[in-house]
This record gives sequence, structure tokens and C-alpha cells, in this order.
Amino acid sequence: MVYAGLDDQKTKNQPTLQNSERSRQSHSFNEYDTEEPKSKGNEEASREPEQKTEILTRSTMSHSNSAMPTGSSSSSSTTTTGGAPTSSNPPPSSNQSEDKNSVVIKVGMVGDSQIGKTSLMVKYVEGSFDEDYIQTLGVNFMEKTISIRNTEITFSIWDLGGQREFVNMLPLVCNDAVAILFMFDLSRKSTLNSIKEWYRQARGFNKTAIPFLIGTKYDHFAAFSKDEQEEITRQSRRFAKAMRAPLIFCSTSHSINVQKIFKIVLSKAFDLKCTIPEITGSGEPLLIYLDV
Repeated sequence: MVYAGLDDQKTKNQPTLQNSERSRQSHSFNEYDTEEPKSKGNEEASREPEQKTEILTRSTMSHSNSAMPTGSSSSSSTTTTGGAPTSSNPPPSSNQSEDKNSVVIKVGMVGDSQIGKTSLMVKYVEGSFDEDYIQTLGVNFMEKTISIRNTEITFSIWDLGGQREFVNMLPLVCNDAVAILFMFDLSRKSTLNSIKEWYRQARGFNKTAIPFLIGTKYDHFAAFSKDEQEEITRQSRRFAKAMRAPLIFCSTSHSINVQKIFKIVLSKAFDLKCTIPEITGSGEPLLIYLDV
């Protein structure tokens, strides 16, 4: 897997990423690069900075009220009850030890049910994809820590079940989030139409989080007719423009744009220059994030 870099525009102390996947040169779905995770026996040290991953066991929370973890070196599972947190959104939190800086970036994921939120989270954190659908009841939570130079960056990812009965848990996912992924299924237009309401409600709890519009199941979308693809692409672009959000189409089953989503989240969170090439053609796995 080849990575595109994130170059620091402001200070040498901010984390940067080196090299992302090659830019797309073909409009054929089968010819797009994929982002298969590295095997344990292959560190590929010459192609990217030292990176380690630590996974917190997923947990389903039936009630709200959980403080965002600040550590990046331990694994745990969490189930909490009580009232939802009400604090406003801070910048990425950081701790400095004798040897390393540590930063936590909370990312919320919202959208209708069965659109692939949990699959995206698991794919990014564990590098695996399970075709069997398991409904999220409440909130799922996972963490992934990467080490870049002298900084440990922990993505704290919160996945809200898409059923409307869980909307009261939205504050748990949105409060303190640095970025919120508003997700829809590219093969079901109704899930894109639902983004308006998800966006309205989420912004009520967090007005400063960086919004992202994420279209999932690109592999299904690629089989649509050209007219259907153009219609969905136009509407997606219109929504992303109104939200002032990056627009990314992805596929967890085919490992398309999964890693790039979180690299762009990182670049936006720290105002870094991102060198991942944009993809803008209709019918392609869109990757539009500059000038938004």
C-alpha cells in the first residue's frame, strides 16, 4: 500500500503523514487501487513512518454519558449509563510525556441503519471486513493509535446506530468530536436524502466539528447505469457544497478510500497540507476535499 503525505504548513512539531495510495488513472472500478492492510510480517518501513495500531474492544452502549478517552497506549471496553455529556467541541486533545506527544481525535459517525458505518470503522481499525450484517444497538466505540515521528495520534471513533430510537444518544457521539462523518449508502438514494435531518440534529450538539459526507458501498454503485451514477453524484456534490464538507465515496469490501478518509480527517484537524490526489469524475470513487 502506497501512501500520500500530509505536509505541515505551520510548524515542524505537528504530525505529518508520508505517501498515500497512488492517484487513480482509470475510470474502471476494477482498476482502482485498494488499501489492503499490511501483514504483521511486513513493516514496510521504507514506505511510511513507523506506525502501530492499538485496538479497543468494541462495546455497545445502551445509554449515554462517557468521557472521551485521553490515553493512547491501553486497550479496554466501555459500557456506561447516565446523562449525555454537554460540553462544546474542543480542538484535538493532547498530552505530552517525557518522550512522546499524544493526541486524541474523536470522530463521530452518523447516518441511517445498514449503510456500513460499523463496517467502515472495523475496516479502518482492524483491517477486516465481515459481510454478515450485525445491527448496531446504541453506540459502538473503537480506537486506533498510530505513531508518527514523535507523536502518538489516537482516533477515537464513535458509531451511532441508525435506528431513530437511538437518536437520543446523538450527543454521546457528537459532543467533543473533532470531525463528524455523515454517511449514506450510494446504492440507496433515500439514505442520502436523510442526511439533511442527520446534519441538522448533529449540528445542534456540535457546531464546530469538521463535517464529512461519506458515500459507502461504491462497489454496488459502480454497477449502476451512467444516468443513475450521475444523478447520485450531482446530489451528493450539492449536499457536500451546502455542508462545506469533503465528499468521499468508499468501499469497505474492496478497500477503496478507507484509509484516505482518516488521513484527510487528520489533515483537516491540524490544518496540514494533504497531497492525496482528488478524484472528481462522475462514476468514480469521488475524493473531493480541497477548497471546502
